[in-house]
Amino acid sequence: MSSTATMRGLRRGLITALTLAAPALAGEGTEPACTNGRLIQFDAPQATTAPSPACGSTCGTQPLGNNSFGAIVGSYTDADVVPHGFLRTPRGEIISFDAPGAGLGAGLDEGTVAYTLNDRGWIVGQFQDPNLVFHGFIRYPNGSFTDIDVLAGAAAGQGTLAWDINFEGATAGVYFDSNFAEHGFIRTRAGLITTIDPPGSAGTMVCEETCLNDRGAVTGFFLDANQVFHGFLREPDGHIVVFDAPKAGTAADTGTFAASINTAGEITGYVTDNNNLGYGFIRDASGHIRLFTVPQAATGPGQGTAPFSINDSGAVTGEYLDSNNAMHGFARAADGAIARFNARDAGTGAGQGTRPSTNNAAGAVTGWYLDGNNLSHGFLWEPR
Repeated sequence: MSSTATMRGLRRGLITALTLAAPALAGEGTEPACTNGRLIQFDAPQATTAPSPACGSTCGTQPLGNNSFGAIVGSYTDADVVPHGFLRTPRGEIISFDAPGAGLGAGLDEGTVAYTLNDRGWIVGQFQDPNLVFHGFIRYPNGSFTDIDVLAGAAAGQGTLAWDINFEGATAGVYFDSNFAEHGFIRTRAGLITTIDPPGSAGTMVCEETCLNDRGAVTGFFLDANQVFHGFLREPDGHIVVFDAPKAGTAADTGTFAASINTAGEITGYVTDNNNLGYGFIRDASGHIRLFTVPQAATGPGQGTAPFSINDSGAVTGEYLDSNNAMHGFARAADGAIARFNARDAGTGAGQGTRPSTNNAAGAVTGWYLDGNNLSHGFLWEPR
């Protein structure tokens, strides 16, 4: 699904490029790694079996979120390169759906993407209509939908993108105004919408899938006038805290990228230095930030470690890149122990490999992998 959300692209793809195996980083949590766990590969039945230049690395099946009961949601592209949402039940049944009003024209510029779901089974996501305008949605277990529309622009590439939902039914995401400027928002279950723009923001990114907790706190990152990224926390009372992780770069397109928040207020994400090397971080509820790396991560520009989700136990999942720029998954327990995992059929070339998205209360991880043909497939990794 096409989008003008350039910051969304940074969150999805993170790190890009070159070289070697990571040395120990003094004082930054270089715990030994293990590989305990079971990994299941899967595809939506209607997903395309062939890559296409029209959708690139998003061709195929891409799971994006999972809940405590083991349900998984995401999107897939069909043979006509149209995105559809899917729900994979805890028993492995896959249900396809399209949001009412979603365009179904071939070529990726329309369709439905489901981002995550809460433990009630309410799914949040976005769709593009036939005019290529974005709208958010909530899908309920009975198959009914509620649209989410902020006072956004109404031209192609503008509109509302809903990405997060908590147990109470509040949602969060971003919208593009009539000037294509990006802003964050939070919407209560009753439909009250509040916009989010940290002080000094030239573009605000409420991050995806697990960036709104059950207390109503929201996290993400924003771009300043110098094109440097900073993390933020919007507390339930509306107060916004801006933060930068240690080693945060001050060059354009570097900085701090908050990626997930749990009920306790712990935030994980990654920070890139002035060489564009990525480090994982965990920010506790008091504001203290600790960096960590996966020891096997490469250390060239655009490489390193990138967490994407933290659960209520403090376990973190994300990706790291090797010296060939292939992606690998990791799960870091609250005590710092790191498990590494790869899908059996994952490619080993640049931009290929295993890419986690979220972890649930039991530490089960869902995400996707890119095979040697650059086609995406879903996976579920369960710790032993």
